[in-house]
Amino acid sequence: MYGHAIRFDMAQSSVEIVTELHDEPHIDGRRVTVSRIHGLVEEAGKPAAAVAEELNLDIADVYGALQYYHTHDVEMAAVERRRRAREQRAKDAGAASLSELLRGRDEETDGLQDSR
Repeated sequence: MYGHAIRFDMAQSSVEIVTELHDEPHIDGRRVTVSRIHGLVEEAGKPAAAVAEELNLDIADVYGALQYYHTHDVEMAAVERRRRAREQRAKDAGAASLSELLRGRDEETDGLQDSR
């Protein structure tokens, strides 16, 4: 699966999904993964146009990534399993979760405000 590329030709743009930088599909030349786009649009409910603007992408790139996600369901399920396994290994090794890191940052910020 590593190093493959698939091109989707959309109305205004041509998006190529590759796996050369990450171990999961992403937009060629960018570090934006198909999973991230799917999460922002379909899980978080952000409009595709807003995601395109936020990530400095053409809207066709967003739709191309979503099309890839839905037409490669077996591959995307495997990507999700690998991500969960990496997160579990990191947690088992004592790594802090994102929420723990943010909570620690907020506590440090609160401490700075209290000392003024």
